[in-house]
Amino acid sequence: MAPPRPRLLLGQRQTPAVMARLQRDFTLFGVPETQMTSAELVAAARAFEPDAIMVSTSLPVRAADVAQLPPCVRVIATVSVGTDHLDIPAILGRGIALSNTPDVLTDCNADLALMLILAASRRAAEYLDLMKKGWGRGLAMDEMLGCRVTGKTLGIIGMGRIGRAVAQRARGFGMKILYSNRRRLGADDEQGARYFATPEEMLPHCDILSLHLPASAASDGMINARMLSLLPRGAIFINAARGALVDEDALIAALRDGHIAAAGLDVFRNEPSPDRRLLDLPNVFATPHIGSATMETRTDMGMLAVDNIEAALANRPLPTPVTA
Repeated sequence: MAPPRPRLLLGQRQTPAVMARLQRDFTLFGVPETQMTSAELVAAARAFEPDAIMVSTSLPVRAADVAQLPPCVRVIATVSVGTDHLDIPAILGRGIALSNTPDVLTDCNADLALMLILAASRRAAEYLDLMKKGWGRGLAMDEMLGCRVTGKTLGIIGMGRIGRAVAQRARGFGMKILYSNRRRLGADDEQGARYFATPEEMLPHCDILSLHLPASAASDGMINARMLSLLPRGAIFINAARGALVDEDALIAALRDGHIAAAGLDVFRNEPSPDRRLLDLPNVFATPHIGSATMETRTDMGMLAVDNIEAALANRPLPTPVTA
């Protein structure tokens, strides 16, 4: 007689290939039609008593939630590289293994960041709005002009895997790369980019600024009115990292007065209900936190999460553990 399959609680539906693997190898509580809330996850865990839990960035698991999980939970796998939605000390303190999915989403996140750069610089939101209204008249030679991306100077805060992938793509547009990071990269990773020890030193030189660093207590609201004022007037601002990095009141003010010409945003402080003042600005091109949203990448992320779960339940080392 075959041993019982491990019990897995899903916070949300996965791609077809991942679901097929899960349905073959695990006993599932059920597949939620929409993203569970934290309270729903805890209630389901207490009723189902799973061996493993899969979540993502839109489902927080805080200390109070962890305290209510049944003792049978051995591993939590987040289908994300970011972990700011998780109380890591609380999870590890319960003896629960924890994993994330780095590396597999680097290319898609970098592609999305480049899309935001192009769309914000070339006024894509305004052009789309005009076309949806039927266009209807010729544009003057000086009307609705965007900003040429080719040859501009791109500043990157956070030169990890995704930041370096964005820099690689930007070089294809002949862009000069500046970066600020906790530490300077080696020459092979730097590839001619200019290093600044602090963002404040770098910002006055940037035509475009792109954020690629994790959220933390130290980085919360780091892009504030003072930091934005250091950018040249007419700069383009891009955030495909975390909404918590930005003081949105300050960004709205800078976009309204033209100090920031346009912004490309994939992340917001209040998700999935961003500040309407941002969304209503014509010079904001916004997407709903979809950096990894391709079939290939979401499947790779899900498969890596399952690899981690299977390793944890078999008492093997996790491929991509979160340890602190």
